[in-house]
Amino acid sequence: MLLIKCPWCGARAETEFSYGGEADIKRPEAPDKLSDKEWADYLFMRKNPRGTHRELWNHSQGCRRWFGAERNTVTYQIADIFTLSEDSG
Repeated sequence: MLLIKCPWCGARAETEFSYGGEADIKRPEAPDKLSDKEWADYLFMRKNPRGTHRELWNHSQGCRRWFGAERNTVTYQIADIFTLSEDSG
C-alpha cells in the first residue's frame, strides 16, 4: 500500500486520499474567448507522463485539505509533498 504524507496529519494509507489530477493547470483568463477545441483541451487533455509528475491530492478521510505531491508514475515513489500556498516547482 502506498503511504502518502499529508502536510498536516502525517503519513497515512492511500485509501484515506482522493486523487485530484495533474497539478499546475491554470484556468484560461478569458474562457469565453476560447474555441471549442481550446476549451476541450483545457478540460480534458493531460500530460500523463511516464516518470516524475506533479499532482493534486485531497485528504478526504482526514483533514479534507488539498495539497500537492511530486510522484514518479512508474515507481510510485513520492519525492516531494507541498501545500498549495507554497511556491514549489
